Amino acid sequence: MRATLQTLEQTIRQRRSADPSASYVAKLAARGRAKIAQKVGEEAVEAVIAAMADDRQDLIGESADLIFHLMMLLADLDVPFDAVLDELDRREGVSGIAEKAARPQD
Repeated sequence: MRATLQTLEQTIRQRRSADPSASYVAKLAARGRAKIAQKVGEEAVEAVIAAMADDRQDLIGESADLIFHLMMLLADLDVPFDAVLDELDRREGVSGIAEKAARPQD
């Protein structure tokens, strides 16, 4: 799984500076972080709608879109996807309730 995500991350990072007329990644990157974040939100909502409709195939497609756009947002902030995977590894075996309780309170 990491290989697919690493390849996608490399592709996104390479295409961010490409010609926006030839690359969706470059076009979205040129529109800025707010637009990228908006796309993450849109794809998350679409994934939820697919899940609520019990549409497995649509959920798969929307999940792929969500991951892609999240990776775009991470690249915009220069956060490697491995940092997210490392955080998931850190949380492995820890109760979700305990993990949330250990977070700093705002």
